[in-house]
Amino acid sequence: MPAQHWPAPVATAPVTAIVALPGSKSVTNRALLLAALADGPGVVRQALRSRDADLMVAALRALGAGFEAIAETPAGIDWRVTPGPITGGASIDVGLAGTVMRFVPPMAALADGEVRFDGDAHARKRPMGPILDALRALGATIDNDALPFTIRGPLSGGEVTIDASGSSQFVSGLLLAAARFEKGVTIRHAGPPVPSQPHILMTVQMLRAAGVSVDDTEPDVWRVAPGPIAARETTVEPDLSNAAPFLAAAMVAGGSVTIPEWPLNTTQPGDVLRDLLTRMGATIDLTPTGEGIASLTLTSPRTGAGASTATDTATDLGSGSGSGSGSGSSIKTGAGIRIGAGFETDAGIGAGAGIGTDAGIGAGAGEIVGIDADLRDVSELTPTIAALAALATTPSRLRGIAHIRGHETDRIEALVTEINRLGGDAEETDDGLIVRPRALHGGVFHSYADHRMATAGAVIGLAVPGVEVENIATTGKTLPEFTRMWGEMLGGEDR
Repeated sequence: MPAQHWPAPVATAPVTAIVALPGSKSVTNRALLLAALADGPGVVRQALRSRDADLMVAALRALGAGFEAIAETPAGIDWRVTPGPITGGASIDVGLAGTVMRFVPPMAALADGEVRFDGDAHARKRPMGPILDALRALGATIDNDALPFTIRGPLSGGEVTIDASGSSQFVSGLLLAAARFEKGVTIRHAGPPVPSQPHILMTVQMLRAAGVSVDDTEPDVWRVAPGPIAARETTVEPDLSNAAPFLAAAMVAGGSVTIPEWPLNTTQPGDVLRDLLTRMGATIDLTPTGEGIASLTLTSPRTGAGASTATDTATDLGSGSGSGSGSGSSIKTGAGIRIGAGFETDAGIGAGAGIGTDAGIGAGAGEIVGIDADLRDVSELTPTIAALAALATTPSRLRGIAHIRGHETDRIEALVTEINRLGGDAEETDDGLIVRPRALHGGVFHSYADHRMATAGAVIGLAVPGVEVENIATTGKTLPEFTRMWGEMLGGEDR
């Protein structure tokens, strides 16, 4: 077996685990950039330490900001950020981080000289045209339409029209630095719907918290007034999207997983896991534990005698009981949370598919059931939901996600290829994929240097003996301790 292949552990008993998640990558990298553009020193607490976050810190340092680590905890690192003059002459490595390749160029256009950007080989294939064209329209000079490129200001700001249907990051990237432009920025979107709307709302709320005037009252139009970005102290929320594989693990293995410090009010797309996983058969309790936070516990549909995996070897996981969620009031979810425009949870694969109600449940208790869902606003959850769909008892249709072909890899093609490689029945559609029940077998699950593909392989491996995940180290993009956390959740050592 090649050294880079990770033998995914098989769950041999129900899990009962508390999984403390590190900080959100999306919040971390926005907070770091805003701190570097602020009108004085600030602090970002519990920032994520991962490849994407480290690349952002390196990029901002290259442009003149100072970073001092003032505390490190298991949850992350506390940074004191001191803004400085934005300096040119830098070469910035974006890796494969969309937040770095799309958020930093608008700031770099404010520098006193040229700034060069490049990244991983696949980063050169990721869409960049809309934001680079927008920066040109606002006054910047840029020598290419994709990575690698060199950018040079000055940038005065003004009004620009873009097609952001490929990524919400095109909008967020312009918004984050817009207050520093002489004329501010008015962004108009023209094209198919913008995906991942919660991430734009996250950007807008963080700007407003820093004293920036943002008008988003008109659909698909964002106006940012010029002015200072206030220095402040920010605490980063846990990464709810990274909760997905751990919560999915309880669904597959049986038992329960608890995520502490779940924010009660958040713009993170991962909060929609409460709805999606309930519809696939789980029970979720949200117990407030402090001001604005709660403990979230998912109890598996497989908990109880007779639950078994849907594989060739159909291992009986036995009986198990979920861990309690603590004292205090408890909120049972599943009524259908909505975040952002366009998130739908209606079923409709068709007659005989076994999914015929809005709840998406077409099988008896104790099973993972398929789902029909528009994931446009929460597309980063697609790999985990697809992994569960491959283990479900009824078909699933995941749609509204054509744009994830331009993520770290073409995630639609990659998911279909890897599920089918293990004996599954998945097919691509114009805007997503369909997964039908079929017994799976072991084999290599390729990650395509995509952290969420790697964790999807780990989820399938819980139920399917012999799954090997190629390049599990790619989880370091947002979750460097994944294998340790996975092993501890299963009651063992680092796998």
